[in-house]
This record gives sequence, C-alpha cells and structure tokens, in this order.
Amino acid sequence: MYDYDLLVVGSANADLVIGVERRPAAGETVLGSDLAVHPGGKGANQAVAAARLGARTALLARTGDDAYGRLLLDSQRAAGVDTVGVLVGGAPTGIALITVDPSGDNSIVVSPGANGRLTPDDVRAATGLVRASRVVSAQLEIPLETVVEVVRNLAPGSRFVLNPSPPRPLPAEVLAACDPLIVNEHEAKVVLGETGTGDTVADGRPEEWARSLLAKGPKSVVVTLGSQGALVASAEGVERVAAVKVDAVDTTGAGDSFTAALAWKLGAGASLAEAAAYAARVGAVAVTRPGAQESFPTAAEVDAL
Repeated sequence: MYDYDLLVVGSANADLVIGVERRPAAGETVLGSDLAVHPGGKGANQAVAAARLGARTALLARTGDDAYGRLLLDSQRAAGVDTVGVLVGGAPTGIALITVDPSGDNSIVVSPGANGRLTPDDVRAATGLVRASRVVSAQLEIPLETVVEVVRNLAPGSRFVLNPSPPRPLPAEVLAACDPLIVNEHEAKVVLGETGTGDTVADGRPEEWARSLLAKGPKSVVVTLGSQGALVASAEGVERVAAVKVDAVDTTGAGDSFTAALAWKLGAGASLAEAAAYAARVGAVAVTRPGAQESFPTAAEVDAL
C-alpha cells in the first residue's frame, strides 16, 4: 500500500515574470510590464498540478530560508501537497527570470540556488518517502547525481517518470528506469545526441524519432509536439495523441502540468495513451491562464473542457 500517488523530486523556484512586446536582441534594452512574482520551479509546479487534480502528492525539494522559500511552502500547502520532504536552508531559494511575449511564448533563465544543494544524501535520508510513493517524478533542475540516487531507491513495483529539462545526456541507469521519459523536440535532440535526430520532426516522421529514443533504454517514451499533440511509444508500438485547441495566454508551467497529470493517471492504472490524452487536456487549460501554479486546473475544470 502506497501512502502517496505521486512523489515529485525536483526544483522549487520563485518565478519573476515580465511581459514584453518582444524579446531583446543582444545588447538591447526593452521595456516590459510590472514585475509579477509567482511560486514556480518544475518540481514544485508538478506537485501543485497533481494535488489540484486530486492526487495524494508529496514534494522532495530544497528552498532557502527566505521570503521566496516561504512563498513556495505556502503555495504547496494551499494546494494540499505534503511538504514533509521539503528541506530549508543551505542557499537562497532558486529564481527563474521569465519573459512572456504577446503570443504566450516564454524565455526563462534559472538561478538554481538551493535546488543545486539537493543532494544524494538528502534522497537517502528520505528513502521512506520515496518507497511510500506509487509514482516518482523528477526533472533536471536539480543535480543529475541526485536523480540517479532517486532511481536507486525506488520501491519495487513503483514507476519512475522523468522530464529531462533542462536537457543533458543521461546515464543508462536513469534511462532504463524511465517509464516514461517525457521530452519535447529540443530535449530529445540532447538526449539522442547526434545519432537518430536529423530533421525527422520537421520532415513529418516523429514516429522514427520516438523509436530512436526507445532504443536508448526507456521502458516508454512520450514526445510532446506542441500544436501537433504528442506521441506515446513503448514495446507495444507508437501512437499519436491529438492536441487540444485553445487560445494560449501563457505557456509557463504547461509542460509541468502535463507531466504531473500523466504521471498521476499512469499510477491510477491508465494506459500510456489514455494518460497522455488526459494530460493534454490539463495542459490546455493551464495555457489559457497567466502564471504557472495559479493556472493549474482542478479535475472538475479539466472534465468541463
């Protein structure tokens, strides 16, 4: 019996967001909107997204002992996330500097801060929490060696979900644990390196691209393709998942809500394609609202889409 449907191991950042008419070129200054501060970070975002949908969720992360850290903890608790695994201190809370253009697209620079101090020792100390979770989700805004330690401490029968963002080459031990590995086009190219990428997405052959990822060892793969929807790939084959058409306002955190929803649904027994289709609906609701965590829907809002 698992105490949690989903444990998210990852980052917690304060998002400092400015709206701009266009992104500045090198050496250029542009004026933007008033600064808005939101709780964010891929790990914290996933935890809030899952809890809003009704999942029993916990977060293993590290924040600074500062105002931004308190903001993040308050947001987690308000969403119903168990923060027993959130460590405090060691460095300032991580910060994400985000610009959002009128189309809703964003550019992000992250200062990891305390996220970079979430160590393998912290994971070993939280082994009880890891083993009490049906699904464990991670990203790469924390040290890669910490993610490796998560894989080594998974409970028998639990499921590991990884979104390698920001992307980097992954060790075979981590790839073999992924079920699924969730990537967009840029992330997939980094994971694959020079081999197997080419211009397959641009040429309309993302199925071949997904198979190249599977060949590197994950049990399953999800490739997100923006307005083209997504692909799910496993030993059973490759399947398309249609996109949900909406008018995007702000895409910040949309990928995190997709990953959280997919991970939760998989743990509840949905097939990979079913979970991805539900996750696409969750992400579609999120992009119609500004901000990251504030935009994440409840299960009732997703059902109403």
